[in-house]
Amino acid sequence: MTKKALVTGITGQDGAYLAQLLLEKGYEVHGLARRSSTSDVNLTRLEWLGIDRDVRIVDGDLLDLSGLIRTMKEVAPDEVYNLAAQSFVKSSWQQPILTGQVTGLGVANVLEAVRLEKPDARFYQASSSEMYGLIQEPMQTETTPFYPRSPYAVAKLYGHWLTVNYRESFGLHASSGILFNHESPLRGIEFVTRKVTDGVARIKLGLAKELRLGNIDAKRDWGHSKDYVRAMWLMLQQDEADDYVIATGRTTTVREMCRLAFEHVGLNIDDHLVIDPALFRPAEVDVLLGNPQKAKDKFGWEPKIPLEEMIVEMVEADLKRLKK
Repeated sequence: MTKKALVTGITGQDGAYLAQLLLEKGYEVHGLARRSSTSDVNLTRLEWLGIDRDVRIVDGDLLDLSGLIRTMKEVAPDEVYNLAAQSFVKSSWQQPILTGQVTGLGVANVLEAVRLEKPDARFYQASSSEMYGLIQEPMQTETTPFYPRSPYAVAKLYGHWLTVNYRESFGLHASSGILFNHESPLRGIEFVTRKVTDGVARIKLGLAKELRLGNIDAKRDWGHSKDYVRAMWLMLQQDEADDYVIATGRTTTVREMCRLAFEHVGLNIDDHLVIDPALFRPAEVDVLLGNPQKAKDKFGWEPKIPLEEMIVEMVEADLKRLKK
């Protein structure tokens, strides 16, 4: 019998790669998507992967509990992956209430819909390394205390603990992946890695002269979205639900990531990089470094795509886009 999956946030980076993975495994994939003022849903990422016609798009919004309940009843999914969120950290200071509603309370709505209509479904919540914020341990694990440093991180923490609560209170098979930074050619242009690779591509093609960034000394644990969605799926195949850190165990500065991108196209970083104080966060997260040992021990997950390979892939994808 064909398994059915419901993916919120399917039009995003992780949603698209997860949909691709699930389709390859023979799932029937339904994607919840919020429509804008036009009748169209932005399927650009699904189109990039060539799977836009293979996914069944369902109208929906994390803020509409009645709609979520109806969708859960009609789709009757075996697995639910909640990836939808206001996911840009910088915007969360400008829109803290919206971020709290969507990224935080939205999780409550999806969990309620699962509990009421499909309590035997397995549930995945996209938690975030940003919840660690002002880090309390040099390397973060599932037991490291959280110290969120943005409205986004606070909202993610609410969704994370609510997932734990629904697992313990109602017996739902509900797991959270505490995912550290993960990127790809499908990453939104507003995120720093994609801002760098797009900027480098523009400079290489003569479309720009400089790349403006904020704190380039911030350190992050960067992996590839393809590797990380594989971990999401593996979590829901386990007999017991749990929470897992998904990371590479390697930290790199924004500066070093920029250098890799500029070197790939034969340019000198010092000739083009400009530090703009206006781009600094109100409260910075200086370093994040995850320990994925639990995921490795429990279900054999390890990252396969190194940072260097990912940055080259992203630069080449942006060169291809811009040449069009």
